[in-house]
Amino acid sequence: MSKGRFLPTLYFYTSSIIKNLNENISVYIFTQNLRMMKILFLILCLFIIISCTNSKDKSMSAKSEIRQIKKDSGYASVNGLKMYYEIHGEGSPLVLIHGGGSTIQTSFSKILPLLAQHYKVIAVELQAHGHTNDRNNPESFEQDADDVAGLIQYLKINKANFLGFSNGGNTAMQIAIRHSNLADKLVIISSFYKRDGMIPGFFEGMQQATLENMPSLLKTYYLRINNDQNGLQRMFNKDKERMLHFKDWRDEDLALIKNPSLIISGDKDVVTVEHSVKMSQIIPNAQLLILPGTHGSFIGEVCSTEEGSKMPETTVTMIKEFLDK
Repeated sequence: MSKGRFLPTLYFYTSSIIKNLNENISVYIFTQNLRMMKILFLILCLFIIISCTNSKDKSMSAKSEIRQIKKDSGYASVNGLKMYYEIHGEGSPLVLIHGGGSTIQTSFSKILPLLAQHYKVIAVELQAHGHTNDRNNPESFEQDADDVAGLIQYLKINKANFLGFSNGGNTAMQIAIRHSNLADKLVIISSFYKRDGMIPGFFEGMQQATLENMPSLLKTYYLRINNDQNGLQRMFNKDKERMLHFKDWRDEDLALIKNPSLIISGDKDVVTVEHSVKMSQIIPNAQLLILPGTHGSFIGEVCSTEEGSKMPETTVTMIKEFLDK
């Protein structure tokens, strides 16, 4: 072969080799890139699976925790009532007693889950309130105390701590007076034992009150449970009559409460600070806690709760410190 013919052939052959080499290199690089992409894809999938699993575990854990806290609910036949109750959490028993015109949720929705982290919380609804039916007799704090005591015995609880808000605090005090064997410690929130313990004009305003004056949220929560306007009116009438006909308790009656007691009130409450101080002085083993806030705001009561407030958590912390001593 002549040199002239050889050079083009060599050039073509060399070019083919280079071309093939480049193609092989490209294929190799592409293959390597493909393998790397597969590895990255597998790592990403693995990350997603782990994240989903962790999220699922957290979700299941949260649901499990909720199930653990919301343990039980039911009705107990007590003194002619089908008395509604809920049990949340585990630990030493703590009974929650709501205020007038209220339900478990309206009084305690903010603090109940916090308390249930530490105690076996038994929340009740009283005569004509929430899920509990009415009966053909007036309301009284003494009768409410007998009803709650009957519920505690129905649940086979020998002794419990009692926390009452507003009228529920009056009921808690009557439990300690009438059923002292069932009561351990008391937490009495925004309650009174004499008429002059309320802010001026309270009872005069109560005389003029109608259902239209009742806080709309309390009416809404009642009607969600019982879509019965007549039932709502009966509850309002009985709550109003109880307050209008309230007769002062004697100091000697209050002194019968021997249980360690924490009396809590707001500095702008419907119960005067002076009255709360007096109660703490008469009850032999009482402590006093005055917190900034209005009636129920520091426990997150539905009509007075303040968005973003940490006061319910603060209040629970102080209640827990008292109960755990």
